[in-house]
Amino acid sequence: MSGYFCARLLALPAALAMMAGGGLAQTKVGVINLQRAVLESAEIKKASDALEAKYKPRQAEVEKLQRDIQDIQGQLQKMAGKLTPQAEQELQVQGQRKQRELQRKGEDLQGDVDRERNEILSKSTQRMQEVVKKLAEDKGLDVVVDISNTIYYKPALEVTTEAIAAYDKAHPAK
Repeated sequence: MSGYFCARLLALPAALAMMAGGGLAQTKVGVINLQRAVLESAEIKKASDALEAKYKPRQAEVEKLQRDIQDIQGQLQKMAGKLTPQAEQELQVQGQRKQRELQRKGEDLQGDVDRERNEILSKSTQRMQEVVKKLAEDKGLDVVVDISNTIYYKPALEVTTEAIAAYDKAHPAK
């Protein structure tokens, strides 16, 4: 069994004991959908639009290459038997060249988008965790758990919408 799962299994009794509170005090719990909270923040929506606009010209290049390759394939099919072997060879070579260019540009674009998106999401997730900590303190919550690890909860315990509003207030989209 991996160390991660072992640690989670060992943490479960401790968490249950904490929630039981030994009859001393009731534990106040909040539930958050952290992924939704981050993705629905105004800052992320604006960053997503900016990312799309930034990479739109490169995406258009990739789409043009795809159309060019389709055109070449169409010409080869349409002109089958009508082209000289040399002309057919030239079209095939042109198509292969464009296919390699498409693959290279597509991979470069995807890598750049993924890297920048991950940097933005990482920064926003860290900020959201800070906002949730303050929200929990303000609401007197003892623990806030992510919905992805929660089997059941009462909807009244969810603080996602409040976290989004608090995040947008603390980190307005610029």
